[in-house]
Amino acid sequence: MKQKILLLTIAVFAMITLNARKKKSVPEKPPNVIYILADDMGAGMLSYYGQKFFTTPHIDRLARNGVVFENSYSSAYCAPSRATFLTGYSDCRKGKFVLTQAGIYTQTATGKLTDGQAQSAVNAAIGVEPDLDYLPQIFKRAGYITGEVGKLDYGFATTEKQLNHHGWDYHYGYYDHVQCHGFYPMFLHENGNRIAIPGNTHPDAGKSGEWGSDSADVKARWNMNGKLVYSQDLFLQKMLEFIRKNKDRPFFLYHPTQLPHGPVAIPAIHPELAFRKELTFIEKAYGSMVKRLDDDLGVIRQELVRLGIADNTIIIFSSDNGHELYTAYKGRVEKPIKNMQTGRRFDNVTDKFYSKTGGDIFDGNHGMAGLKTSNWNGGVKVPLFVYWPQKFKAGAISKKLVTNYDFIATMAELLNVPLKDQKDGISYLAALKKGRPPGAGQPRSIAFASFMGPALVTSDGWKLRYFAPKKIFQLYYLPKDYREQYDLSAQHPEKVAGLKKLLIEKCDGDLANGLLSGSRFLNPVLRSLPSGVPGKNK
Repeated sequence: MKQKILLLTIAVFAMITLNARKKKSVPEKPPNVIYILADDMGAGMLSYYGQKFFTTPHIDRLARNGVVFENSYSSAYCAPSRATFLTGYSDCRKGKFVLTQAGIYTQTATGKLTDGQAQSAVNAAIGVEPDLDYLPQIFKRAGYITGEVGKLDYGFATTEKQLNHHGWDYHYGYYDHVQCHGFYPMFLHENGNRIAIPGNTHPDAGKSGEWGSDSADVKARWNMNGKLVYSQDLFLQKMLEFIRKNKDRPFFLYHPTQLPHGPVAIPAIHPELAFRKELTFIEKAYGSMVKRLDDDLGVIRQELVRLGIADNTIIIFSSDNGHELYTAYKGRVEKPIKNMQTGRRFDNVTDKFYSKTGGDIFDGNHGMAGLKTSNWNGGVKVPLFVYWPQKFKAGAISKKLVTNYDFIATMAELLNVPLKDQKDGISYLAALKKGRPPGAGQPRSIAFASFMGPALVTSDGWKLRYFAPKKIFQLYYLPKDYREQYDLSAQHPEKVAGLKKLLIEKCDGDLANGLLSGSRFLNPVLRSLPSGVPGKNK
């Protein structure tokens, strides 16, 4: 009897051991990845960073339970920012991406062109893109299905051909940057096909003026005739459909949202802001756009939980560039942006935008100098939260210098996919993983372009700013000068000389490559459309 019991025990133990070995041999499913890119939103708009007029609990949750990068940079302007993100190169480089002129799809809305003609013209303007790895391609080589929902992935006008070339299996949204300034499009595109939106009748997608104190702008903003369907409603629906359809396989979902880019447009004021007497009505509406983005993240997260895939999904939240003001109100904050205390435009040498002097009650740039399009930190420093508590550090705050064009290298390392071209970006995976000390890493510097000229930031805290209109360099030491108030160029000429040389190298030998302008980026082929452009309606 004892012998039988012993044999039975051995058999059971052997089965348990065998099953355990089988379980260990089953490879883990790669994580899903969702990247949400806010539009023109500074860190100060989040309650995680102290926003006092409303809360952003779902975005804050990513920060509290994920890795927060406090030294994260992007670009100063939307289309170059998305291009650097997708390619892994700084926007100070020459010839790494082609940004076309916007506006051609508005001509299709008015019937002047067919959709096929527009796409053919844009394809001709783009020509042959550089031979390099694009972000979606990295995921595809790792066995992922890729999806992009929202604004065009980069450029000012795009096509089915370009999106497919970049590696998107599925894409839905705007193909034209001009159209993105309205939130009630007559049509969007889905995998190259033009999809009409019944009830939306404005060729400009319902764009209004930006002033909250101008009666014409206010009337246009809240006149809902021909504005039945809000674009973000469609984007949320398509994202949920994509997640449900691909719940059993690894997916990468990229959402470059319009929110909270202006002109301000929202179907209704959020209850959390409705009775804030300190705010003008346009400020309440703008805050409601941020709330809507936060609410949508909550819906997406709830769906991941319902499908049982939340624990194996990485969620990243960031912004395409620094803060911008869309709440113009006479005597409070005015456009063109000016110093409300002096009544003069900022000279951006000794007098620069700060929320207090510029009238931004939200302090959207979180106390920094400057706004979108500038090379002050308020124009380029962005929130970055990476959330995957199962594998990444939870509640960690990293001081590592990172930029949006680091993401492609980070994902390539995570997925063990080699990159065929040498990117400007470097992986920050070590700063994310549990049990892996980030280490000091190699000293690095990053460069970014702006409408004022290029700038350089180093990992030890120095920043060199080139102001092209006056051809001057300014030097700041950021660890002791968060607001960029003290120009140290006169005290440290040798530092200026060394960083200037490095910045020129990063601009491929010419500082003009770091100056954003129409001639720098907008392909002129679209400015005069040739007659008889081939194409067909889709």
